[in-house]
Amino acid sequence: MSGESRPATLAELATSRLALGLIAFARSTTWRRSLAVGERLGDLAHALRIRRAVAERNLALAFPEKGAGDRAAILRDHYRELGRVCVEYARLAELAMSPPGEVLESLRGMEHVEAALAKGRGVVFVTGHVCNFELAGGWVARAWPLDFVYKRLTNPAMESWISARRRELGVGLIEIGAGVRAVFAALRANRCVAMLADQDARRHGVFVPFFGRLASTAVGPAAIALRSGAPLIPTFDRRLADGRHRVEIHPPLVIDDPGAPDAEGRLTALHTARLEERIRESPADWFWLHRRWKTPPP
Repeated sequence: MSGESRPATLAELATSRLALGLIAFARSTTWRRSLAVGERLGDLAHALRIRRAVAERNLALAFPEKGAGDRAAILRDHYRELGRVCVEYARLAELAMSPPGEVLESLRGMEHVEAALAKGRGVVFVTGHVCNFELAGGWVARAWPLDFVYKRLTNPAMESWISARRRELGVGLIEIGAGVRAVFAALRANRCVAMLADQDARRHGVFVPFFGRLASTAVGPAAIALRSGAPLIPTFDRRLADGRHRVEIHPPLVIDDPGAPDAEGRLTALHTARLEERIRESPADWFWLHRRWKTPPP
């Protein structure tokens, strides 16, 4: 389901034209060469300090044990990964359909999804803004029917463009909020649903530990999994040293007494802990430019 679209403002049109120009430039070369272009774009964003103060504060909160130099190195690498992801958006479907081993090194943990779908209740994938999570979804969609639960961009021109790219990936689209009935319908049809749950959820979220601090976290993935009986399966993309990707599907998350009043919070805390483990393995992969701890706990 989707809400009403509004006309783009002049500023939004200018932004979208700039973005589309960069995308066209990225498509003018090979994928591997475009990664180097993306790295330079990341260096430029870092030099221009685009949301850099937010990222620096987040890294200080998450890694107080690391020195300033180590955190600065993580941030430089992170901007470069953002650049690589940006240029990959220019050819999402092409990369998702690439020959085995060319762009996707491996899709690991497929047995967890097969076992879950055999029970006929669908699957809820939960992930975060780690590497190219949408491209990872494209590879998952080649194996099983998949719907993205997404939030509409504020720029309608870019929203139209990215929605078209997602459809080219072969995924269904369910807009967050109003589309909750569509999510349950998809699970009843034994489809897979992918949800993000790593940004500040304001007062609508549940507060769970994240890097030693309570963070407001969307309860949707846990609530939907518990109410539908679908397993909640953490899944993450990983960028390898040679530029390729590895998609890692984890075993389903299990908690004691899933019918208890606090089950949604405990399951949310569990998948957030899995995300933290993944980030600690390679911190530059996660999106540090978001104010993750914006909402203070009560």
